Formats: sequence, C-alpha cells, structure tokens
Amino acid sequence: MLSDLKRIIDQICRDRGFDKKLLIEAIEEAVESAAKKKLGTRRDIEVRFNEEFGEVEVFQFRTVVKEVEDEQTEIGIEEARALDPEVQLEDELGEKMENIEDLGRIAAQSAKQVIIHKMKDAEQDVIYEMFKDRKGEIVSGIVQRFERGNMVVNLGRTDAILPREQQIPKRSFKQGDRIRAYLDDVRENARDSQLILSRTCNEFLAKLFEMEVPEIAEGIVEIMGVSREPGFRAKIAVSSLETDVDPVGACVGMKGSRVQNVVQELQGERIDIVPWSPDPAKYVYNALAPAHVSMVMADEEAQTLLVIVPNDQLSLAIGRQGQNVRLASRLLGWRIDVKSEQRYANLEDPGYQSLLAIDGIEEPLADQLLARGVFSIEKLAGASVDDLIVIRSINEEQAQYLIDTAAKMIGEGVVTASFSDESVENSVPEDVDGNVAEESVAVETPEEKDVADVVEKDAVVEEARAEEEESK
Repeated sequence: MLSDLKRIIDQICRDRGFDKKLLIEAIEEAVESAAKKKLGTRRDIEVRFNEEFGEVEVFQFRTVVKEVEDEQTEIGIEEARALDPEVQLEDELGEKMENIEDLGRIAAQSAKQVIIHKMKDAEQDVIYEMFKDRKGEIVSGIVQRFERGNMVVNLGRTDAILPREQQIPKRSFKQGDRIRAYLDDVRENARDSQLILSRTCNEFLAKLFEMEVPEIAEGIVEIMGVSREPGFRAKIAVSSLETDVDPVGACVGMKGSRVQNVVQELQGERIDIVPWSPDPAKYVYNALAPAHVSMVMADEEAQTLLVIVPNDQLSLAIGRQGQNVRLASRLLGWRIDVKSEQRYANLEDPGYQSLLAIDGIEEPLADQLLARGVFSIEKLAGASVDDLIVIRSINEEQAQYLIDTAAKMIGEGVVTASFSDESVENSVPEDVDGNVAEESVAVETPEEKDVADVVEKDAVVEEARAEEEESK
C-alpha cells in the first residue's frame, strides 16, 4: 500500500500545486500517529520517507536494559545484541519495524484523517498565495450552487462565496450561469471559503468603469467618488487630468456604449455620471442633477449644504423616497438640506417662524397649517378645533393644545406680522405632476444613523392639499 507512494505524491503535488515537502511531512505524521495507536502510545517512534525506494520506513527506539519491565520503551541486552553486537547497556537502540502496512482499520482511518487535514491546510496556503495579490480585482466564475441564500461560485481552481447581503436585489442567477464579482476579501485561514465576493460594494462599480473606459485605466480620467443603492441607482463622480478630455463623455462612450455595458452588468441599475468639483457648492449642483438648483449655501466647518431649488424641481431633487439627495449626500460626504424657494421664503417670515416656535409644530405641519390659512400664532389662537382636525395628523386633543399654546404665547407678548392672502395661496408648491410637493428634506452623511428617517413622506403634504381642495 505504501510502496507506490512516490508516484502518488508526485501526481498530487503536480495536480494540486502542493509543496512536496509538506505532503511528505503529512504522510510521515499520519503513519506515526497510526503506528502509536496500533503499537502503543509510549513507544518512541520515528517515521521517515525513503525517496529512493518510494517507501515509508518506521523505526522504534528502546533503551537497552538487563531486565525488561516495559517492552514499549525497553529491550533486553540479549535481544539487542542480536540486532547490534556492539550495543551496551543504557544505549538507545533503533529498530526498523516490518509489516507496517498492517496497522489495523482504526489506525489506518486515523492516518487518513491526518493526511486529509494536512492536505486541506496545504491547499488553503496555495489558494491564499494564489489570490492574495488579486484582492480588489473583478473575478469571473460559474454559479455552482446555493447554500442558505449564499451563492457558491467556482473560479476554476477553487470556490468562492458571494454572501446573500452582497448580491444585487431583483436579480436571480441559476446554477451554471457565468457571473462577475469583486474579490472583496482573501482569508488566510477559514473554515468555509477563503474567498469572499461582492456585487453591491462601490468598488465593484468603479472597477467596471475602469474595465470599460480606457481613459480611467490609463489614469487620464479619475474616479473621485461612488455612491450606490445596488440594483436601483448609483452616482459616480469623475474628473479629468487633461483639459481636452471630457470625463463624463469618456465614461458615457459613443452613443452611450460604455455606460450601457456597465448598466447591463448591474442588471439595469441607473447610473448618473457627475463632473467632480473641488467647490462643494458646484459639486452638489452637479450631483443633484437632473434637478436644477437655484442657490447653495455651504457651511464648511459643519460640512452642511443648504440647497434651494425651484418649487417645481423639489420632487426631482429629492427623488423617489429621497434617493437622489441621499446618494448625492453620500457622494459628497456632506449633510444636504434641500428646500424649495417658497419654503426658504417662508422661513424668513416672522409669522411662519412663530408657528415653528410652538412645541409640537415642525415644518411639515406648519406647511399644512399655512395651506389652511393659519399663517401665524394669531390665526392659530383664533382658530377652532374643527378648523384644525380636518388635518389628519391632528386630533381634537392636539388641536386644543395648539390653540391654547398659541393664545398663551400671545398673552406673553409674542406678536408677529401676517402673510398676505397671495402668499397663503402660493405657499404650498406643486411638482411637475401637479401634486403637492414636500417642502424640504434634509439628508445626512452615511456616518449619521438612520439617514432615510429625515426624509418626510410626500403623502402627508398631499393629504393636506387634497383636504384644502375638498373644503373649497
């Protein structure tokens, strides 16, 4: 069984890329473990692989004594001199053991497990050395199978894992499909897979553009930032090191061929290519496209931007469920507060500010009150409960509280100027579809917790508009 080992070892090392020395050490360790299980754990056993004959040789060493008390560690002087006539008492005598193939079923199974374990460790080392320098590259493979939602991808020499959370939503691959992904991590030691893939990270999008756009690969066009909501929409900011090269045009390609190749790889993910600018105000102007921006005010110390847009551009600037402004905020790394021109004008009015001074009234509710003709605390104090409960977000108890609080503030000397009738009629802007648009939205950088929570629901203001028209 062991006599033909040399040919087997050479074949395994050639096919699997193992270090021959490591494989021989694994076999020697396995045979030693098996021999001790068969012959006794106290025996001093040494295993050597004889490359000349392609055989594993097992030697046991025992101390020469007059009277043997433990045959596993001692050998009698007469038996020892039969093996070596010159041996003396207390010498360590080595003896080659014959018939080591007959180690027994349990011992042979133990040897097999040791060899498998050593080969697995050796294979991990080979895979790590092969892929450690490819971390951060795009790799291609075949979908092998699915395990608890994770995709196992065969890369040829080994398998990699594409975790469920790193897969693009809305896209289903099946066994046998070819897939490309970003090599996100290469682990030196791992119980399952050493190679972790990703298709949702920003780097995947950047690498796809690098593969499609020669100007990026050559360093003429540089990717300055990427923000994604995988499977839905992405923004990528680009800059050119040469004045005669248009970075956006280079990424789009002739008739959009380059960007379309990337879109197809991402299963239809919409991609906005944004010109980068060192000026945050101009950068956010570009990043919020296709919406037009009227004015930008930047606070560089706090890294916040107040962006004013035309009333009919507010919904476009915010995007569906705040997606457009959220991606722009991540792209810049700044907090962005988007307001319509009317909302910005409202904030300058003392009457509107007096409503915001009441505890429990935020800007969305102030807008709804404004739509009902309640444009100052004087108007609020003079309103009835029935006037307020038509706003669905206000119940009778809340309505009475707001009226009482307004009256109390007036009693304390808080008096404000009033809006004109014309300003009240135009206080709630409509979007391009004729719906009441949300007045403002603030989106914080990704480091802030629960970014999406600051985006108010459009439905709240739409209900106010619908109720106003119904009352008229």
